[in-house]
Amino acid sequence: MTAHNPIVQAFVKLGGFIQDFCESHNSGANIANADFKEVLAKAEQQNGWFTQENMLYSLGHWAHLLTEENMATWLSQYAFEKGKNAKVVGIVMAGNIPLVGFHDFICVLLSGNKVQAKLSSNDTALLPYLAEQLVGFEGSLKDSIQFVDGKFNHFDAVIATGSNNTSRYFEYYFGKKPNIIRKNRNAVAVLTGKETKEELIALGEDIFRYYGLGCRNVSKIYVPKDYSFELLFNSLFEYKDIIHQHKYANNYDYNKAVYLMSEFKILDNGFLVLKEDEGFASPIASLFYEHYDSLDAIKSFLEDRKEDIQCVVSKGFLASEIGFGETQKPGLKDYADGIDTLDFLQQL
Repeated sequence: MTAHNPIVQAFVKLGGFIQDFCESHNSGANIANADFKEVLAKAEQQNGWFTQENMLYSLGHWAHLLTEENMATWLSQYAFEKGKNAKVVGIVMAGNIPLVGFHDFICVLLSGNKVQAKLSSNDTALLPYLAEQLVGFEGSLKDSIQFVDGKFNHFDAVIATGSNNTSRYFEYYFGKKPNIIRKNRNAVAVLTGKETKEELIALGEDIFRYYGLGCRNVSKIYVPKDYSFELLFNSLFEYKDIIHQHKYANNYDYNKAVYLMSEFKILDNGFLVLKEDEGFASPIASLFYEHYDSLDAIKSFLEDRKEDIQCVVSKGFLASEIGFGETQKPGLKDYADGIDTLDFLQQL
């Protein structure tokens, strides 16, 4: 598929539309698209975790990705079959962070197939609005996009994102069709104690962006046996204002109280609780940590548990590592769970 394909061009135009909105909104000028502002207000009303700041961050990242150059580089890896019969692909979208299912949506349309999307009840405003703009840029897409409230109608394949618990239901309902079913995953960071303050401040972005609700958020850190947490705590203090978000503050108070009543040993800086724990998925306003004996041992352990891990943040540790502060900036080819969505869709 070339960059001149009308569907590709429609997404490039959508990227420009989003970019214009973000720039006018962030400038403080009263010229930002009123309809778009209303959609953001509705989304925040519907889901208290979807703050204006986080939605604009997500939108700004998509505007950065949806350029002609980025799209051309990404799509050059694929040979699209011309004139193939379009399949209907059901997408069950999560609602943990803004536009979390947008990449699947893009992939289905670019592969020449049709979207039948079931939105999370926590996120029903943003994607339909962007889809409306997309159809405005390329009218032929109107018949390729459908949002459903209840069960899917006729469908040929499914992409479903949820928890380990919901994945069992997905397997039951959709197991006989071609599918991608995603479960819980978390990001982890491997620290050596040699990190600079700037790198640890950047790590805070990986921990706190979207209040830690994304599968790419760092919820667990691995540290050497003699690790001092002082520099980490000093660095993370940059994010202290997060405690003023009431939903986050409620989770902080609750989880801290549970840990104290259970007499767990914790470290606390007034807005984040660090708890030594072997698990990967720390609750909101908590960060799990675990000591390691050697980098080779932790590398081997993480390889064995790769099905539970979305990405690893480190410096000079793994070939596939993500840099500090970069987890919430995935590229177009950074597929969730390492499964190439476009390749899957091409083969339907």
